[in-house]
Amino acid sequence: MSLDLAACTDGELAALTLGGRQAAFAEIMRRHQRPVYRLIRSHIGDAEEALDLTQECFVAAFQNLRKYDGDRPLAAWLTRVAINKSRDWHRRRRIRHILSFASSLPPGTIEGERDEAPGADAVTFDRAELAQLSRAVSELPATLKETLLLRTVEGLSQAETAAALGISGKAVEMRLRRACERLLKILNFA
Repeated sequence: MSLDLAACTDGELAALTLGGRQAAFAEIMRRHQRPVYRLIRSHIGDAEEALDLTQECFVAAFQNLRKYDGDRPLAAWLTRVAINKSRDWHRRRRIRHILSFASSLPPGTIEGERDEAPGADAVTFDRAELAQLSRAVSELPATLKETLLLRTVEGLSQAETAAALGISGKAVEMRLRRACERLLKILNFA
């Protein structure tokens, strides 16, 4: 009789993975890959880089699975890993930008640096509006951006967002309010 991994809880899958069942981690990835990818993509704004970071996120999760508390939601733990990977990506990108500026290289010559302007396919009003909103979100400080993305894009509850970010529920509420206020200012609605 074989074990139905799809019927296992995340905690059980983590325990099975630690016990040597690779298929259990494959089930974890199947369950959580899309939300992790969406979060990273929303955070960094680059679909191709988000694919790479999603893979890095699951490699890191596999390597650190012993640190996961099986009684807590795995989604919150994976969200934390994904946010950390996104922050690292932003740090590396800033360093590349500083180095390119310091060496007087023209913009766009460093690998991975991309033009953030919407492409030619963003000619319709809806796409232009979406691009404007995306740019505005990217201008938010990381703490506000993460809270906004987890609550609105990923649909996490206030408690889940608090657990993922390691803050109180009240702090989630405050950050979400501040993020919305800043977005309104950036978009010239306030």
